[in-house]
Amino acid sequence: MERIANGVWKLRWGQPEEHTPVSLRDHEIRQEALEKLICGGEPPIPQEDIGVQRTRRGIRIELPLGAEEQIYGFGLQLHRINHTGRKKVIRVNSDPVADTGDSHAPVPFYVSTAGYGVLVDTARYAAFYCGTNLPKGASAHRRNEKKEVGTSEIELYGYQTAQGDRSVLVDVPAAEGIDVYFFEGPDLLQAVQRYNLFSGGGCLPPAWGLGVWYRAYSAARTEDVVRLSEGFRRDRMPVDVFGFEPGWQTRAYSCSFVWDEGRFPGRQAMLGRLREMGYKVNLWEHLFVHPTSPMYEGLLPHSGSDEVWEGLVPDLSVEEARDLFSAYHLREFVEQGIDGFKLDECDSSDYVHSNWSFPDTADFPSGMDGEQMHNQLGTLYQSAIAAPFEAAGRRTFSQVRASGALAAPQPFVLYSDLYNHKVFIRGVVNCGFSGLLWSPEVRQADSAEDLVRRIQTVIFSPLALLNCWRIPNPPWMQTDREKNVGGEFFEDYETLRDLCRSLFELRMSLIPYLYTSFARYHFEGRPPFRALVMDYPEDSNTYGIDDAYMMGDSILVAPLVTGTSGREVYLPGGRWRDFWTGEAYEGGRTYSVQPALERIPVFVKDHTLLPLAVPQTSVPDDASFDLTIRAYGDRPGELHLYEDDGSTFAYRDGSYNWVKLTWNGGAAGKMERQGGYTGEQYRIVGWERVQP
Repeated sequence: MERIANGVWKLRWGQPEEHTPVSLRDHEIRQEALEKLICGGEPPIPQEDIGVQRTRRGIRIELPLGAEEQIYGFGLQLHRINHTGRKKVIRVNSDPVADTGDSHAPVPFYVSTAGYGVLVDTARYAAFYCGTNLPKGASAHRRNEKKEVGTSEIELYGYQTAQGDRSVLVDVPAAEGIDVYFFEGPDLLQAVQRYNLFSGGGCLPPAWGLGVWYRAYSAARTEDVVRLSEGFRRDRMPVDVFGFEPGWQTRAYSCSFVWDEGRFPGRQAMLGRLREMGYKVNLWEHLFVHPTSPMYEGLLPHSGSDEVWEGLVPDLSVEEARDLFSAYHLREFVEQGIDGFKLDECDSSDYVHSNWSFPDTADFPSGMDGEQMHNQLGTLYQSAIAAPFEAAGRRTFSQVRASGALAAPQPFVLYSDLYNHKVFIRGVVNCGFSGLLWSPEVRQADSAEDLVRRIQTVIFSPLALLNCWRIPNPPWMQTDREKNVGGEFFEDYETLRDLCRSLFELRMSLIPYLYTSFARYHFEGRPPFRALVMDYPEDSNTYGIDDAYMMGDSILVAPLVTGTSGREVYLPGGRWRDFWTGEAYEGGRTYSVQPALERIPVFVKDHTLLPLAVPQTSVPDDASFDLTIRAYGDRPGELHLYEDDGSTFAYRDGSYNWVKLTWNGGAAGKMERQGGYTGEQYRIVGWERVQP
């Protein structure tokens, strides 16, 4: 077994395929950051305990799994978080109908509560059997055990977790060899950190990307954009990013990548007005290139064998295709002031009324087939769109609907056309295991209560997005789509609007805390949003919690869904404080909470200093924040805030600070800056203790 980096090991068997997540990566391993993590210096699984063999199907890998181990990961999994006793197939699909492993962003990587991680480096539809089976004869000693007759499907067919010496079996079809990477802990969180640093470290978004996003009606015209954007400012609604949906293009399915002058005559004046009001602009697109696109002829020889929606599928692993695609976006959009993109439909679907995307048998110029390209398309697409922003020296924060292995450095957040609120919450919980980010976007609501509950979830997520592509007016004016389109509004919509504003303002106040959490993601690989089990792997009560999560190191979020007046919240060990009131709660217990509509259960670790900014309607490129430092508990600890210019890549050359704040309860605390950034992003305007 070969040592790749501190705490990272590689086992090679046979001759791996040419195209894999590692071979296609475009970010370097963060060796220096990995060296700072303490590890035992030995592979977490001894080589002699690993079985690899060639079969008629491809490659079979057998990895030991202890009797008490619990398995997590496999990317964006929306049906559950604990995969012990389950089979997972790593197959990109936008509409998974069951707990199969299909996902917008499946990843052939898992982590264990025993404190290690495993990455199988393949772009194939690999299947992972997580302690589901034993070899023949292993259960013979139980022949005399009595078993009750099952009287329900659950009793008869409920999944079994293999007893005794379990294993994780991995089936990699078609391959003749494989690389498997092992990540030391010593705990689950540090194993994930190593994986993220091996990927290149987590993304660091611009500060504005952590504000509030609004995507407008798909059929909007210039006058609609002006009406909405000016209305938000008039109503003092914090919105940072204004998103255009498919209607901005002359052709959208497939894409022309050309502005529709009929809908947006004199668009530069409109875009200039948006910039004057403090908005960043995000454009919807997908990868499939219509024959009317200026890129079509150049991409034709570098595209796959099959069309999608009458458009080309460029092979972005080929340098010529990637350079042409990126250069066009740089010239036509990024240099014209566009700040980001929404990369739609780079997954595929087999389960909706109209199957779409290319077949698994498709051929691509690089030599990849359709199966491999499906699993890599999202990450290749992200790289091609990130490149023009790199060239322009501006950070972006954008959206993507498919991703995969080693995607942590990509400044993109996942989303979905699925819409179950509980499922969306589970997505936030799950993504942290695999170097992914997820937005539980607000797209529609069944009622005013549903709208509020969904907004409350999204403001405590990586991307605070309202995706209103189906309605021409803001949802707080009317949640019913037909009435919204018809201009029939709630009689007292201003009350709902004001509640939504207060939630948006809360998000804006949390930006310095979130920005610091993302900095730790970048420099240390520490996920900014993560399941409770990641921080508390010794507490078996956290193993199945899929409706509460950590936001950063100090805040626990437990969202509510509509139709429920309250919920139970398990708080892990230690003392916790109610975010809103400061009331103390002892950890290791479950509490029943019933907050009013304007609040959800949010808890802060005792002794936390929490920075809350004065809310702004938008975050400018040269962002600065006036902070009130909240102290939770009688003995507040230290706070370390990350600080840089908020928008460029100068931090890569050392232009950033860590700002240390301490407070002993007096009139004012102490602030110390250390680093190479000469500006000041933060000003302290107050210190306060949160008392119950």
